[in-house]
Amino acid sequence: MANKKLSGHDLLKLGFPAGRTISLAISLMQKHYGHLTPTAQLDVLKQALAAPDTFVKDTVMGELIAALAKPHAPTGEVNLHEQPKPYAVFGENLIEADAKEQMDLAMRLPVTVSGALMPDTHKGHGLPIGGVLATSGVVIPYAVGMDIACRMHFTLYEVPASVLEQKKPQLKQVLLDQTRFGVNTGFEKPQDHAVFDRPEFNQIKILQQLQMRAAYQLGSSGTGNHFVEYGKVTLTSEANAFNLPAGEYVGILSHSGARSLGKNIAAHYTQIAMDTCRLPVEAKYLAWLDLKSQAGQEYWQAMQIANDYARACHEQIHERLSAWFGEKPVACVDSPHNFAWREQYQGQEVIVHRKGAAQATAGTYNVIPGSMTQPGYLVRGLGNTAALDSSSHGAGRALSAKKAAQVLYQTEMNGLVKAFGVELIGSSLQESPLAYKNMHYVMDSQLQQVEILGTFTPRIVRMDR
Repeated sequence: MANKKLSGHDLLKLGFPAGRTISLAISLMQKHYGHLTPTAQLDVLKQALAAPDTFVKDTVMGELIAALAKPHAPTGEVNLHEQPKPYAVFGENLIEADAKEQMDLAMRLPVTVSGALMPDTHKGHGLPIGGVLATSGVVIPYAVGMDIACRMHFTLYEVPASVLEQKKPQLKQVLLDQTRFGVNTGFEKPQDHAVFDRPEFNQIKILQQLQMRAAYQLGSSGTGNHFVEYGKVTLTSEANAFNLPAGEYVGILSHSGARSLGKNIAAHYTQIAMDTCRLPVEAKYLAWLDLKSQAGQEYWQAMQIANDYARACHEQIHERLSAWFGEKPVACVDSPHNFAWREQYQGQEVIVHRKGAAQATAGTYNVIPGSMTQPGYLVRGLGNTAALDSSSHGAGRALSAKKAAQVLYQTEMNGLVKAFGVELIGSSLQESPLAYKNMHYVMDSQLQQVEILGTFTPRIVRMDR
């Protein structure tokens, strides 16, 4: 096993009881014995099992020995509840049955407290996109998602929207010059940022391993539905939240996450969760980490780092684009939608997972995009307990990416985008406006969750290939 990392299966064969001790042992080996081969690490653990008294006072292994001394639940699968707990569904007629089935499964977990589906919900992996899940004392890495801290980042400028048409060639060139897209894309040199000074990069092994690549990718965007775009912001009321006269202004909106940093954090801790929390096969991706365990605490810290890193990526993108105007934004809205929060629900602390859903606590600002040809909405959260203080993060897919590529036509997409006056750079047929739900229906289904403040209409859109 020279090239193989330790897994929960390896430790179970060694004689470790299923549960927290496995994740703790793996974390200790990675953090303190990473210089050893996996075989040598197993030898250390074998010695600890055989002669625990010799390790009790050890500064590294003592915690593991203490955990092993506690009584453990019997080895085997965690049982799901027979029936799902009830949950709220917003825009039920917009949501397909397969997405509801995924949510039903999540609501059968013994750690689940509550849940909700947003009107943009569609089938995902593990938890549906648009699903909100509140749990007690645990975090589910896959319910946060592989693209940790994917978010909408919006900046508003006191620049008339007419500039978007007048300066379209120049703005298009700025987007081409100042943005980078693609799974493995980054910059020629590593980018410097205060986020890399955080102590977690020295304390958590997986972050140490990912730091350099993250530095090269800072300020870049992903692929698929990720975008950076100039758009027309319409404020219809003088009493708006941005202290601007009613009118039409320039806005910049971007959508992407924590790049390879977030993806690798998610993959690493999802595997630990599945190794240590053994669920029935249909629910295996909903495996959780106890937040009192070392692995759970590490994931929580790494998730926060990914969030700050993703925000920094967007801030750099917007700084480069706004430099062309010579203007500073009059407002900025930043809203992650693949994340987990500690929140209060009916008098208890819960972990609220929002996978493709935005936080909409009372007073929280957000931008909910439509599609290339449908306006998005500037909103303020109202705080809706049934929705777990959440809203949609977009229009949501009417067609999966695979289905869109099978049934739609490029000429049709090109004609539609042109008819709406949108200048498009890149993109694929999978992101055709026809692949997305009707944004008006989505918004009509969540007026109890958010207050509409204005609209954002895409004008110049940049995406990957």
